Formats: sequence, structure tokens, C-alpha cells
Amino acid sequence: MSPLLFLLLWLLQPAQRPLTVAADGTGDFNTIQAALNSLPATAPQPRVVYIRNGTYREKVYLDGKSNVVLRGQSERGVVLTCSQARDLWHCDPAANHDDWGVATLNLRNCPDVTLENLTVLNTYGFEHQRQPPVAVPCAADGGQPKTVSATGHQMALRTMPGTVRLVVRHCTFRALGGDTVSPWDVDAGQYYFQDCTMEGGVDFYCPRGWAYAENCRFVCHNTSAAIWHDGSGSEQAKTVLRNCRFEGDPGFKLGRYHREAQFYLVDCRFGRNMADADIYQAASGTGAKRWGRRVYYAGCHRRGGDYSWLQDNLASAPGAPRPQDITPVWAFDHRWNPLTGAHAPDAPTPTLAAAADSTAEKMLVYQRSVGGWPKAVHEHKVDYAAPLPPALRAATLADAGRPDATIDNNATTREIRYLVTAAARTHNGAYQRAAERGVRYLLRMQQPSGGFPQYYPDSSLYRAQITYNDNAMVNALRVLQAVAARQGDYALLDAALAEPARLAVGRGVQCILATQYRQRGRLTAWCAQHDRRTLLPCAARAFELPSLSGDETVGIVAFLLSLEQPTPAVRQAIEAAVAWLNDVQMPNLALQEVTDPRQPSGRDHLLVPQPGHRLWARFYDLTTNQPFYVGRDGVKRAHLADIENERRVGYAYVGTWPEQLLTKEYPRWLAKEK
Repeated sequence: MSPLLFLLLWLLQPAQRPLTVAADGTGDFNTIQAALNSLPATAPQPRVVYIRNGTYREKVYLDGKSNVVLRGQSERGVVLTCSQARDLWHCDPAANHDDWGVATLNLRNCPDVTLENLTVLNTYGFEHQRQPPVAVPCAADGGQPKTVSATGHQMALRTMPGTVRLVVRHCTFRALGGDTVSPWDVDAGQYYFQDCTMEGGVDFYCPRGWAYAENCRFVCHNTSAAIWHDGSGSEQAKTVLRNCRFEGDPGFKLGRYHREAQFYLVDCRFGRNMADADIYQAASGTGAKRWGRRVYYAGCHRRGGDYSWLQDNLASAPGAPRPQDITPVWAFDHRWNPLTGAHAPDAPTPTLAAAADSTAEKMLVYQRSVGGWPKAVHEHKVDYAAPLPPALRAATLADAGRPDATIDNNATTREIRYLVTAAARTHNGAYQRAAERGVRYLLRMQQPSGGFPQYYPDSSLYRAQITYNDNAMVNALRVLQAVAARQGDYALLDAALAEPARLAVGRGVQCILATQYRQRGRLTAWCAQHDRRTLLPCAARAFELPSLSGDETVGIVAFLLSLEQPTPAVRQAIEAAVAWLNDVQMPNLALQEVTDPRQPSGRDHLLVPQPGHRLWARFYDLTTNQPFYVGRDGVKRAHLADIENERRVGYAYVGTWPEQLLTKEYPRWLAKEK
């Protein structure tokens, strides 16, 4: 068949019938997710998912699919809603810690997506706005407490790298907290919003890359900033807001930036109660910006009178554009016209065969020559959402031999998981090979006892000890479990890894059984770290003494519950640990965070009576099972109030870690075993 005939036949194809979603069951699907799951990765024509009016209580994921239209019957009638605090998501050991799943609507590696006539809500803040902040022990931050409040980060829309040329029309996005609308691809992101309403707290509209919003309404519930931009991936990147309206709580500020940014506001209108504060550089975004301050206004006015900084200054912008020049095509540097869909052939676009994932690309750069990854470099936490300029990229690649690879704070296991899914999604062999090198690193670091150290090959201080702390060893074993079973996307990896992984998991289980502490002949729990030679509980930092852990024990038991056909020894270990957790609970107590100007931190953590609530301590005495608390002086104390404020508010000494295990996971396991 000639190419011309093939093209003619394709053009004559009938348009695909939209898939229909109806909450009442009268459509093709009754959930949005089910409709999206049914779509192939690519198609020659846009696939329309038509959503009838109704409330859809679900978290929606669109991953690795292009040319998709999500079209609601009406903006107010189609409500997609979930309740999710970003901080809670990041602290959940079962969650991905890269924001995938943090929002109500999540998009990743999805070029050419259109959203129309939708209301997307993240209701966490609205549900908790009359409640005080709570301190939650965060496994992802070394067990330190993370304060979760009604005004913290809550995303309604979150797009991960690879979601380019996103068109959003007649949509409402609402949250009480920050980052409500977070389209983030600093290198290639192109986002167009028309006739939308966006509501939230600090930085609630925060695009990275290129963005254009027109005829939109912004409602701010914070006095720090409504809008934000990160344009550090390119000097041409910019955010444009045209004919938009801003309102909010008294004293709300217009905007700010932490990294390189470029703002254009044209014909915008601001409420009377907007603060007299120009778009500013945030204190944490220290240092002069290499492209200078770039904030431009034209035809903008505030109800009640303009502030001096609202005066027109387009003449000082690069190229001195006129207001009529600032069109969507101009904003996207003539690479894309969102009104027609046309885009330049060289526009940055992930092709779904052998595609590039910008996060995965950064992971390739940070992978050490030994095969693992660091959690931080020169005390700066590795952040895959941050831009990677050429100079930093070159320096990081040159530093591949640094002996800082670790499984602490989800390092290495996080990268393996992400790269495996990225390889399946993009068919990029480099990601598969990097994940395989990561798996070989895990196999290599396992000790003869079956334990896993915190770092490898670095064996200084306590880094060579068997490390259950923050689920480090458990995370490694769970990855190896998936490799051994060739589970899901792990089937892409070298089949020769499956048997070594299976054996490594077996050795790990034997190590867990051997390190379970016996107290006067009775099996109890585990310490956060055990000596690699004696297998006995041992110390780590000055405030982490040998003890039994009310936190790490939970992750170990949850792993043992996941084993198929558990041996009698495994069953005994589970039952003994569960009995111990029940014995050492602290009933009718709650952890409360309070504001206290007398304290160095301005806040404090208190243990207060609360009937029906229970807590567990991070540290229990090896002999008496009594909880204890340790400050940086290394001295055991009986009460949380007895240690210094910096530690009280900066570390998770108490928590509710075993609650779900004892009330849900263990009973389910018991029922299955019977």
C-alpha cells in the first residue's frame, strides 16, 4: 500500500466514539480510572472520555498515554474529589515519594492531554481547617515528626515530567492548602489554562516551564503568595497571566519565586484587599538570579487604586513586546499553538517508544559507579524535581565514584522502583539497565548474616550495622521480592537476577528471625539497628541507643506478613511481635503540637491525656520494656518533657505506627492463615 493511500484511508476513518463514564452505572464505565485504563498508549486521533454529571470519589492516574481528552458534561456538574495531604502521602511507607499519587488528578508522561468542564477538589484542608496541626512520624524523613496542617501542600492537579502541551478549559481546581495546581516539568512543560478557577493557599498556581492562563479566576487563602513560577530550565521559560482576576483573604500577596522565574501579567484585575507587595524572591530562594528579576505588567489594575509597582513595564522585558504581542504562540516561543494544536517538529516531546523521562534521566546521572544512589550530596538532599544544569550534571557524573550510596531514607530502592516503571512506560533500555545495576548493588551489599547495612561500601561509624531504621532493610527486601517473583514491570529485568534475589530474600528473613530480641527467653521485637557480628541491638546516633523499637518493628512484621507460605518460625515471630506491641502500648495518650514562644523553636510537643487514643514509644528498654527518651547528650530519661526542645520537636519519639498493623493487617493475615 502506498503512503498516500494509507494516509487517505486514515483520514476517512470514522471518528472514535467517546467512552462514557457515569457514576450511576449507565455509561461504559462508572469510574474515570476504569475508562482511562482501557485506553491504549497511543492513537492517531484524540480519545475522548466523556464524563456525565456526578460526584466521582476517586484518585485518578493517567500514565504514559497521549492524545487524551477528559471532557465533563458541565464544569459544576462533574466533581472529581479526594482528600490527600501531601505530607501524609510522603510519610506513608507504602506510597511513592516522588509525588506520583499525591493529587486528586495525576498525569505523567502524557503529551497532548485536554481537560474540559471539570471540578477537581482536594478536600483535606476544608475537612481539617478547624483542627490543630498534628505531628506525624515520617518514615521518609528518618522517623522525624512532620507537622501536617489544614493549610499544608494539597494538590488537586499534579503533572509529572513528560506531560507537555496540556490544555485545560472551563475547569475548577480547589484546595485550602498550597500547590493546588502543580504542572511540573521545568525542562519541557507547556501548559495552557483558559476560563478556569483556581483556589488554594501558598503558591497554589505554580507551573514550571512555560504556562499561559487567560480569563482565569484565582482565589487565595494565604498571605504569602498566590502564584509562583520555576523557569530555571530555560532562559525563555515564562508564565503568562492575561485578563485574569485575583481575590482572596485580607492581605494576600500576589506571587513569589524561589528559582529562576519570568512573569508576565497583562490586563489583570486585583481585589481591594490584595497586599501592597510586588512579586518577590522568597527568602529560601537565596542568591542573585543569573537572568535577573523578570516581572512584567501591562494594563493591570487594583480595585481601590493601583500600587506603584503595578505600573506598565513591558518595555524593560526581553524584546520589549507590546501587550498585543503576548499571545499563547508567543508565550510558547512559537513551538506550540494551544488554540489549534499545531506544534513545531523539534518541540520537546516524549515519544512513547524509547522516550525520555526527565526524572529518570536525572536518576541516571546520580547513580554511583557501585550501582546505588545517595540520599544527599554535600548535605544537600537529592531532589529530582529540581533542575539539573549542565555544570551540575557534569560535576555529578564526575563524582560517580563517591562512596555515599545508601538505602537510607528510601535511597536506591526509590530509584529502582521508579526506573522499572519508567522503563516499562518508555521502552528506554537505559532505565532498565540502571535498575538492574541497582538490584545488583542490593545483592552485593547484603552481609553474610543476611542483613543489609545502611551504606555500602562506606562502613564508618554505625553505617555498616544491620539497619532496620526507617525500613531500610525491609525496603531492600521488598524490591528483591518483586525481582524474584518477576512481578509486574519487574519482569522486564534480566531474568538471571530472579534466583539470586530469591535467595537474598530468604537470607534476609533468616536474619530477621535471628535478630528478634529475646527477653528472659521470650521473643519480643527489634531494634532500629543490630550489630552485624553479634546480631544484638546496638546504637546509632547519640540519641539512638540500643532498645526495642515501636516503629521499626511494625515495618518488619508487615514484611513478614507478605511472605507466601510462612514457616512456623515466621508465624511465631509475627505472633510474638504483635503480642509485644499490644503489651507496650501507652493507652489514653496523644501527641499534641503547640505554639510556645518560650521555646527555642517557638513550638513544642506534649503528651496529653486523650481517652480512647493510644501511642507507642520509639525506644523501649531492653530489660523492662519501659519507654525512654534520649536527647543529644545520650542520657536516657523517663519523660519526653525531660529532653531538649530541639529533639522533642525534631524527632519522632512517639507515634501511632502499629495502629493499622494491629487493627487491619494482622487480623487479615490471621483470617487468611486459617
